[in-house]
Amino acid sequence: MTASTTFGLSSEARNLQWLLTNLVEEVPGILSVAVVSSDGLLLLSSDPGALAAARTAGGDTPAGPRGSSADLATVVSGIGSLTIGAAKLVGYGEVKHTMIAMEEGSLFVMSISDGSLLGVHGSADCDMSVVAYHMALFVGRAGHVLTPELRSELRQSLETEQPGAPEPAGPGDPAGRPGAAR
Repeated sequence: MTASTTFGLSSEARNLQWLLTNLVEEVPGILSVAVVSSDGLLLLSSDPGALAAARTAGGDTPAGPRGSSADLATVVSGIGSLTIGAAKLVGYGEVKHTMIAMEEGSLFVMSISDGSLLGVHGSADCDMSVVAYHMALFVGRAGHVLTPELRSELRQSLETEQPGAPEPAGPGDPAGRPGAAR
């Protein structure tokens, strides 16, 4: 969701987008962020296009989970499910957060509310404690506003901005590609 696509959203949705943008811009080492619903659907993400240059500027730095917000959301959802299952198995209560440190980067997953998750992809040199602290601030600010109505609004806004979504069918083109009729 980019700044241009926030037009027409509720003030709560715009505020949540602002919080997410602020998280990415203000915390050193954060490459991308995704907010995922309890059923694994991407609700909100940082703009991967705006961060692509920063991610690849180091040359050897990987571009993240395939460079896609949807891929990050899939990973976050999977990690969330795995850790919830593990917590139930060992009987230690609810999962609060998960940190995964890898050779070339880090992944962080934190519960927001009623099963929603915040996922962050960080660079190899990010300060994990600083990232976790700022994620907790985001969760504290976003958790009470992430209502079912807002989740629905965010999901619908992402569906309408999907690249490659079919355009309305034009004359002579049943697939909706203008000028593609042969």
